[in-house]
Amino acid sequence: MKAIGKHELKLAKAAELLGMSYRQTRRIWRRYLAQGDAGLVHRTRGRPGPRRKEKAFRDEVLACVRDRYPDFGPTLAAEYLAKEHGLKVDHETLRRWLNAEGLRKPKPRRQTHRARRERCACLGQMVQLDGSHHDWFEGRGEKCCLMVMVDDATNLISARFSLKETTRAYYDILEQWAGQHGLPRSIYADRHSIYLTQREPTVAEQLAGKKPKTQFGRALEQLGIGLIAAHSPQAKGRVERMNGTLQDRLVKAMRLEGISDIEQANDYLAKTYLPEFNRQFMRVAAQSADMHLAKPKELNEVLSWEEERVVQRDWTVKWKNKQYQLNRRHESLSLVDKTITVRLLRDERLQLVYQEKKLKWKQLSAEAPRVREAEKKPEPKKRQVPAVNHPWRRKGRAKAQKA
Repeated sequence: MKAIGKHELKLAKAAELLGMSYRQTRRIWRRYLAQGDAGLVHRTRGRPGPRRKEKAFRDEVLACVRDRYPDFGPTLAAEYLAKEHGLKVDHETLRRWLNAEGLRKPKPRRQTHRARRERCACLGQMVQLDGSHHDWFEGRGEKCCLMVMVDDATNLISARFSLKETTRAYYDILEQWAGQHGLPRSIYADRHSIYLTQREPTVAEQLAGKKPKTQFGRALEQLGIGLIAAHSPQAKGRVERMNGTLQDRLVKAMRLEGISDIEQANDYLAKTYLPEFNRQFMRVAAQSADMHLAKPKELNEVLSWEEERVVQRDWTVKWKNKQYQLNRRHESLSLVDKTITVRLLRDERLQLVYQEKKLKWKQLSAEAPRVREAEKKPEPKKRQVPAVNHPWRRKGRAKAQKA
């Protein structure tokens, strides 16, 4: 406008630079001549928007949030308002209303620079795995751990509650994922002692050139699943953010359903919550190929606890203070002094395996502890007196000793 006033620019050229029509630019020029800079302010500034919600609707939404969803975030609260009460409001609109009423205080976040890692291209190429400890039942039941698996390419998740974060809990969630989708190509996890061990390798491991492994690491190796150990929580941020989302959304969903124990929670997860959650948040992978491996028939045997034992000369094996007698039918294998594998399944069944062949055995009855005989004190040695014709006497030594 100043350039037009100085005759440095014509209205037609100004309209082209502003992206406006010539008539609109001329109207703005007239207002600028009459009011100065104030004439350039848009006429609707400070006026209520034509698409704003009615005050009665706004009051109804805020009252419902106060009564039923006081600790819900704007996005989750907007979903429940639409689903349960028929009150459709955009989550950003609800966020502004809650901030204006003081019902929500935004939390400032400290920013830290991170290098972004692109998602994997295919479903099943990599799955992030973690256990989330939280008061999931908000005091209605005992505290437990939620095992969470998230596909890196699609955000597809599977989850299962367990009393503690144990090797068995990881076996169960992996079996659940394999039954639904197959085995993933790799698992991205933290450096928990369930995944990695810090013990020194045994002599046999050193001779074989193998690194020491945990039971879970051994199972992944047998299944052909790669294990990627993260060096920070941010490295596996997808599952970490998913844990935070579930700690917010799932906790409140179970509160509304009145769920207070692990069995009910797992049933609700499998039948109701996870199918709906995946439909809402799952995304399309960059490539349509499914990289999952087929579920093996012996998966239950791989997801177990294995230890090596040496067969004794009486064809017995000792394990956890118990003895097991191998069957005579395995005589052709010449098992004496050979190493076999003792495998404990999750249903407490025991297997003895040699070169992938299951052996027949029976458990022996416990032996009575041996009673050691009381140690006898040695009798004092009697002093030997040399004979009369002993050379020692001839030299006078015996006399000297007697004296």
